[in-house]
Amino acid sequence: MSGVLVGVGVGPGDPELLTLAGLRVLREADAVFVPVGDAGETGRAEAVVRAHLGAGRVRRLVFALSGDAAALERNRRKAAREVAEHLRRGERCAFATLGDPNVYSTFTHLARAVREEVPDVEVRTVPGITAMQDLASRSGTVLLEGRDRLALLPLTAGEEALGAALGDFETVVCYKGGGRMAEVLRVAEEAGRLEGAVYGARLGVEGEEVLPAREVRGREAPYLSTVIFPRREGEPRG
Repeated sequence: MSGVLVGVGVGPGDPELLTLAGLRVLREADAVFVPVGDAGETGRAEAVVRAHLGAGRVRRLVFALSGDAAALERNRRKAAREVAEHLRRGERCAFATLGDPNVYSTFTHLARAVREEVPDVEVRTVPGITAMQDLASRSGTVLLEGRDRLALLPLTAGEEALGAALGDFETVVCYKGGGRMAEVLRVAEEAGRLEGAVYGARLGVEGEEVLPAREVRGREAPYLSTVIFPRREGEPRG
C-alpha cells in the first residue's frame, strides 16, 4: 500500500505563522521534505520547519530556479523518485512549501510528478498563510471589503495582463519575479495606481522590507517580492 503525500503551507517565512494543522502534519510525518535551490543552502521553508522540528527531520529536494525547462523537469523527476521511495514503503510524507501549497507552489509540480511514479498515492494539502495576507497585515492595508474584487498575478505576466487587471479590479496583487519590478511600477503609475501601493520582500525573516512601492523604483528586487495595489480612495466599489 502506498503512503500519503501532504503539501503543507508554512507561510511566508515567520515560523509563528505556521498553522497548528500544518505543525501537526509535519510532526506526525515519517519523512519531511523541503525545497531548496541548492543542496547546500537553507531555504525559507526549511528554516520554518527547523524552528519547530529541528534539522534532523528535514530532507532537502533540489528545485533550482533555472530558465532551462529541461533542467527544471529533471529536478522534478529526481525529487519525485526520492519521495516515491518513501511512499512505496507506506510512509506519510510531508512537503513544506512557502505560502499556500495551492498558490504558485512547487508542490503542485512535485505532486504531479509523484503521481506518475506512484499512481495510487493519496495527495492532500494543508493551507498556509499567503504573502499577500502577511504583507497586508504588516503594512496595515485592507485587501478587500464590500463588493471589491481581487486579481492575483505574477510580476512576469507582462504589461498587457497587468494593465488589464489594474483597470478592471479594485485590488491587484503581484507575486514573484522581482527583476520586472521597474516595468510593473511604470505600468501602475501610468494607470494611476501607484499611490498607496505597498511592497514587501523577505517577510518575517532577516532583511524584511515593507515600504511604499514607489520607493522601490530604480532598485533591484528579490524574486520572492509582493506588491499590493489597493483600491483607490473614492473609487466606486464593485
